[in-house]
This record gives sequence, C-alpha cells and structure tokens, in this order.
Amino acid sequence: MQDPISSVSDAKLSNSRIVPLGLAAIVAILGVTATLLFLTLPDADAFNQKVERLFIENDNLNSQAEVKLLEILAQSGTAFSDVLSSYRVVIFVLLLFATALLVAALVFLLMLIAMNRRMAQVDRAGIQVNSLLISREENTVYLNNLGFKLTGAAMETLSVLAEARMDDDVLSGAEIEAMISGRSAADCEEAAGATRIKRLRDTLGNQIVSELLVKNIARRGYMLAIEKDVIKMI
Repeated sequence: MQDPISSVSDAKLSNSRIVPLGLAAIVAILGVTATLLFLTLPDADAFNQKVERLFIENDNLNSQAEVKLLEILAQSGTAFSDVLSSYRVVIFVLLLFATALLVAALVFLLMLIAMNRRMAQVDRAGIQVNSLLISREENTVYLNNLGFKLTGAAMETLSVLAEARMDDDVLSGAEIEAMISGRSAADCEEAAGATRIKRLRDTLGNQIVSELLVKNIARRGYMLAIEKDVIKMI
C-alpha cells in the first residue's frame, strides 16, 4: 500500500470545496431554524380571541361567579400574550446571535479563499523558502525545517552567500573565492567561485530532489512523490 502524499494542490482543492459547502450549510440551517420557530409559535392574541368568543357566545351569564371566571380568563389571556411577546424578543436575540455566527463563518470562509490564493501563488512559484537555518556545527542547512547535510566547502559557500544576501550584496565568482580562501579578489579566478557554486547546487539540489520529488519506498524501489493526476507528458 502506497503512503499518502499530500501536496499544495490537494489542500487548495479541498478548501475550494469547503467554501461553497460551508456557506450552503449555514444558510440552510438558519433558514430551517427560523421557519420552524415562527411556524410553531402561536399568535400572541390567540388566547384573548378565544376568551372574547366566550364572552360573545355566553352573553346571557348572570351569575357573579361566572362573570368573575371570564374576567380571570381574560387576565390570563393578557398574561399569556405578554409571555409570547417576551418569547419573540428571545427569538429575535437568538436570530441576532445566529447572524453573528454567520458573519463569523463568512469571515472564516473569506480567510480560506485568501489562503487558497496564497497557496496558488506558492504553487505557481514552486518551492518557496520561508526559513533558512545554517548550522556550522552539524554541517547542515535547514530549508523550511527540512535538514540537508552539506560538505564543509559547500557550507562555506552557502554561508558567504547568506551573509551577502543579508547585506543585499551581489558577489562575483572571484569575490566568493576570495572570501572563502582569504586571498585578494584580484588574485582569484572567476571560474573558482563558479565551481564552488556549481558544487553547492549539485549537492543541495540532489538532496532537495530526493526529499521532495523522488521517494524511496523501503524494500520496493523508487517513485515520484507527487500525485499522478498532475503529471503531463508532451
């Protein structure tokens, strides 16, 4: 069984699916909830209307107790109407809370869209170095937290290039050779520095390819560490 291979394209495709699905789910939940609440909640004057109908249908009541009972029912209807009005306020607050959640969800979805665009830029740019750590003691360089072993000469070349980059300097091959060997740039050849750069590229490039592109499966062999759908041959 092959090990799962994750890539920027997979994450971008997954986030693109989450955006419309999440928005549709939020709208559907809010719509169904609001509809059920307003359909199941009775009219605030429903009880008062029934009490009024009792007064109309029983206008021949003469007993003081019967009249008092109808008055109590009328007062109960008023209290019930007030309770329903308070329920409507509670429902309104809940809908405001749901709206706030919807806004927060939309902000989150917009952040996902922005992340998709950023990942698309990284995808187009290829491998983007976000951090570079040079460890002289270990003869190791860490690119995006991936460690690569280098020779002493390659470490010296990379260190010189890193220091020059921090100073926004561009070095010629002769200047690189001069800084590493300690001689004057006039006494160094351009080809010597170019050779150091080539060796650094070969050493580091081979390890990057081995880490990110060519995958070694124990006791089986080698394969590309990318999805087969992204491969095109012309």
